[in-house]
Amino acid sequence: MRWFYVLPVFLFFGLIGIFGASLVRSANTPPDMLPSALIGKRAPQTLLPALDGKTEAFSPKDLASGHVTVVNVWASWCVPCRAEAPALMTLSAMKGVSLYGLVYKDTPAKARGFLNEVGDPYRRIDLDTDGRAGIEWGIYGVPETFVIDGKGIVRLRYPGPLVGSALSQIVLPAIEKARQES
Repeated sequence: MRWFYVLPVFLFFGLIGIFGASLVRSANTPPDMLPSALIGKRAPQTLLPALDGKTEAFSPKDLASGHVTVVNVWASWCVPCRAEAPALMTLSAMKGVSLYGLVYKDTPAKARGFLNEVGDPYRRIDLDTDGRAGIEWGIYGVPETFVIDGKGIVRLRYPGPLVGSALSQIVLPAIEKARQES
């Protein structure tokens, strides 16, 4: 009869252990291991306005125009976005790659001020003021970078700033692979 009272206590603590281990495991998952439903699929077909009168917007047609495209999601309020600015300038100078920007949950004035400070590496820039396009892109946060092949298929999603070896070890090899698949 004692087991009748003790068994629920053991089951309770066992469940706490299982849930705790699950939380620790998911908290230790690096952001680049978070899944993206877009890999191997067509880039989202969103139509957004241009950031302002100084730039053009990009469209789904631009993402499937026969050359590799890199879409960088950023915001003026994003501190890591400042850190990746030099890598983006390097990326924008590459031949055969178009670098487009997607401003996420920001205002045109603040975004343009940011670009005036750190430099503007983008050929085209879309503005997603309310974050709805970010939902279609599966954005977890900013910055995030997508490599899209010439057919408009997403080949890489890299969450986080392009600092350290991220550009040379992850993004550039993905660009080269996307060229081969275009």
